[in-house]
Amino acid sequence: MLQQLRSRSGWVWAIVFLFFVVGFLLADTSGLLGLGPAPITNSTVVAKVNGQEIPWLSWQNLANQLQQQQEQAGGRGLNLDERQRIEDQAFEQLVSNILLSQEYERRGIRVSDAEIRQAAEQSPPPEMMQNPELQTDGQFDMAKYRRLLGSAAARQQGLLVSLESYYRTEIPRAKLFDQLAGDVFVSDAKLWANYRDQNDTAQVSFVMFDANAVPDSTVSVPDAELRAYYDRNKESLERPGRAVLSILSVPRTVNASDTAATLAKTLALRAEIVGGAKFEDVAIRESADTVSGSRGGDLGTALPSNWDPTFGNAAKALRVGELSQPVLTPFGYHLIRKDGVKGDSLQLRHILVRVQQSDSNAVRTDRRADSLSSIAASATDAPTRLDSAAKVLGLNIERVIAFEGEPAMSSAGRPLPSISAWAFTGSKVGEISDLYDGDDVYVLARLDSLVNGGVPKFEDARDDIRRILIGRKKAESLVARANAVYADAKGAGGLEAAAKAKDMPVTKSEPFTRPQFVPGLGRLNEAVGASFALPVGTVSAPIVTDQGAFIVRVDRRVSADSTAWLAQRETQRKDAISAIQQLRVRTFLSEIRKTAKVDDRRKQLNASARAQANQI
Repeated sequence: MLQQLRSRSGWVWAIVFLFFVVGFLLADTSGLLGLGPAPITNSTVVAKVNGQEIPWLSWQNLANQLQQQQEQAGGRGLNLDERQRIEDQAFEQLVSNILLSQEYERRGIRVSDAEIRQAAEQSPPPEMMQNPELQTDGQFDMAKYRRLLGSAAARQQGLLVSLESYYRTEIPRAKLFDQLAGDVFVSDAKLWANYRDQNDTAQVSFVMFDANAVPDSTVSVPDAELRAYYDRNKESLERPGRAVLSILSVPRTVNASDTAATLAKTLALRAEIVGGAKFEDVAIRESADTVSGSRGGDLGTALPSNWDPTFGNAAKALRVGELSQPVLTPFGYHLIRKDGVKGDSLQLRHILVRVQQSDSNAVRTDRRADSLSSIAASATDAPTRLDSAAKVLGLNIERVIAFEGEPAMSSAGRPLPSISAWAFTGSKVGEISDLYDGDDVYVLARLDSLVNGGVPKFEDARDDIRRILIGRKKAESLVARANAVYADAKGAGGLEAAAKAKDMPVTKSEPFTRPQFVPGLGRLNEAVGASFALPVGTVSAPIVTDQGAFIVRVDRRVSADSTAWLAQRETQRKDAISAIQQLRVRTFLSEIRKTAKVDDRRKQLNASARAQANQI
């Protein structure tokens, strides 16, 4: 008996060991052991697009590449909101690439080596055409480009490999787009109709019966109508995620001495330039506008109205070649040099010196921010720490509503850096953020509530729908009053006498075109449409819009000039065809995106990463 047990003990322990290992793995991956979910690795799948996987590494590599480009262009690091926007951009680009590849396969679109060679020789990429080394007298030189293609350097430096990758992406895309939009043509009749829409003008007089003047209590909307509206308009009711946050801010407040120090620095830079230093060199070294600064302060050529009014007026007053005194705008102090004038446009360079805190002032602000961070930052289990920090430091708690995909804004309209992105990437209600550093403020937030985005349930959308339908019903309830005025307006006294009898004003519009917003009348609604449909001098029957009921009389209408239309018809046709092609392609891409099965795991992975970080 004992011998038999001993002979079987090896099998027994093997089975026990197997159950132990399997049980441990199940407990570990389910979180039952308190170790949390498996860590994110380079091979972790961030999404599946119609079953095709997007690895975490691919997403992060593209996002990092785009972030580096943005940082180099802006000359500064990105905050969390900006990084989140770029990560979303990278994700959508990867999804689109997969959907396009799947569409190429479905349509049998291929690209041959011969097509790549021909495209490389005859259609250089835009980046190559802008390369200064491939230009002669400011123009792209095809001969230089082709010599580069045939050189040993092109092979050794990987240029040919990069070009092949570019054309393997671009040629199938061009073939698909040609299939989608290569047959577009716009007739003369359509061109003339579009031209008239932009150039016909009307001038009207109208009486408005304002829906806002009707109490909501006078109309009712049955639940059946609310439900019917919801069923018809679900997509238009889709909402972004919504977070309610409690915010503590430590502003980097500048004082008079900070402003004086910045002015003194600006004057010193001006003296340096007047003393013989090259403006462009000083701009590259000193300008806080890193985009223009990297180009020697070059702002290009534009109308003065395109810039800040103070800046534009100061630039306008300069002679060509003249250097301005320091000019203060909301961005800081500027030194402006006018390089030329082309019609009403100015060719300018500038150096920007931002008004910033002095070292001593900044140290005080930083210490206050450090105190805030040490009391409350990153708390996951004690939401009241934010209230304690506010009390200790004498700070006011501000309640803010943030929407997913948009930077959070203070009640004063100041951006609150990184807070929105933090709230929507795995944070839990009651959690307190890190201390985030912006250009002019330190910010800390507590997440008080979070509602995920998407199409709301009927119960959640009911109040919004009720407001929409109540507004329309209030406008419709005014038709009886409007009919009484309309009946009198058709008489000998006309619209003015009929309105006066009811003690109502008649509003006279300025001339307007079909697409324009008309003060008091609205934009692209039934009242504007009637202004171009009614005969001149005719008074309309009541017209109902979302704003109320209107009686409109057309006082004057001027038709578009057909001779002027003919002179620009072919340019208009070319632009119209291009616009229709682009719209058709965008619509196609939008439709395949809507119908694609995209299993997006980013939120779960972000929440997992945050949970793991909190356990460390």
